[in-house]
Amino acid sequence: MSGPSVTDLRRVAQPEGHLERKNGEHWAGVLYMRRLSIYVTWLLSKTPVTPNQLTWVMTVAGVVAGVVLALPGLWAALAAALLVQVYLLLDCSDGELARWTGKTSLAGVYLDRVGAYFTEAAVLVGLGWRASAVLPDWYTVLGLAGALGAILIKAETDLVDVARAKGGLSSATEASVAQFRSGLLGLGRRVLGATKFHRIVQPIELSLLALATAVIDVARGDLTATRVLVVACFVAGCLQVVLHLVSILASRRLA
Repeated sequence: MSGPSVTDLRRVAQPEGHLERKNGEHWAGVLYMRRLSIYVTWLLSKTPVTPNQLTWVMTVAGVVAGVVLALPGLWAALAAALLVQVYLLLDCSDGELARWTGKTSLAGVYLDRVGAYFTEAAVLVGLGWRASAVLPDWYTVLGLAGALGAILIKAETDLVDVARAKGGLSSATEASVAQFRSGLLGLGRRVLGATKFHRIVQPIELSLLALATAVIDVARGDLTATRVLVVACFVAGCLQVVLHLVSILASRRLA
């Protein structure tokens, strides 16, 4: 079956400026995954697979990554990290396929967000489970609390557009995200953003950190490194829930 060339597909599926979106593209996508995903999308364009079906598979991969991470041993951590990479690959390809086929939809946007919610929560819960010597213990609780924090952070972001829609406004622009009523708060956000500490609860970074701590645990013969990571995720999640809310209220996103 004949189909588009990769060049033609890239022109439509990865339009100019798409990868430069400040808040819309993960660093891993820009660095390497978009270079691979376009070939996967090219293969999928020759099949009857729909973008929404791809998003469902993406979500399953993310949730399974969390389940696998909960298992003991270095190989489980490695498998979980690889599954998160599959999640990222499909997250890139579903949108590319939607743009190429013209099958973009609100349902697709919704399913993509649901997949992100489920995956972040699953990986954090899996990490807490992994760190627990007896189930349940405090590490299980901290993993669940970190997952709740990650979901709340995403909800705070999504509720901006909900509030704007109810007020008859369009979605917030990237410019409004960066604008603050107080110069001091704007400086504080830039300083915190430069530390990238918020990424610790995101599945791509977290799966790699979990793999690194699993290696350390094997070398030490205990779970200390993984437990430190769980505590760090809990603290980062709690801080982000509060700081992100303050950031939204202090910005012009709700203006």
